Amino acid sequence: MTDQPRVSIHTFHPDLSEEKIARLVATFYGRAREDDLIGPIFNAAVKDWDHHIAQISDFWSSMMMKTSRYNGRPMRPHLVLPLKPEHFDRWLALFEATAREIFESDLAEAFIIRACRIADSFEMGIATVRGEVGKPRHSV
Repeated sequence: MTDQPRVSIHTFHPDLSEEKIARLVATFYGRAREDDLIGPIFNAAVKDWDHHIAQISDFWSSMMMKTSRYNGRPMRPHLVLPLKPEHFDRWLALFEATAREIFESDLAEAFIIRACRIADSFEMGIATVRGEVGKPRHSV
C-alpha cells in the first residue's frame, strides 16, 4: 500500500458512476483471473463470471454510492477457499493499481481504503473459522 494520506469515503463524487464501478470490477477481475497467485483460486471458485462481475459491481455500488443493490453475505463464500495472507496482499495490489487507473486520486483512495477494510475483515473471519488468531494487516 502507498503512504499517501487517507481520505474519507464519499457517497457523491463527480467521477463516481455506475459505469466506472463496472469498469473497475471487470478490469480488476480480468487481471485477477490471469494472475499466477490468485487466478487459480478465483477460476476454481467462480463458475459464472458474468454473474459474479455483476454481483460484485452491485456490491461496490452499494458500498460507494449507497444504492443498496447488494444484499448478500460476502464473507460466506470466501470461508471455504484456501486463502492465505499473500492472496489478500496480491488482491489488494491488483485492486489498488486498477482503482488508480480508473478513478481520480481521491476517489481511488476511497475505494482502496474500503478494499483494505474488506480484506482485513475477510482475513480475520477466515482465521477465526480456522481457529487462528487474526489481526488487521491492511487498514489504517
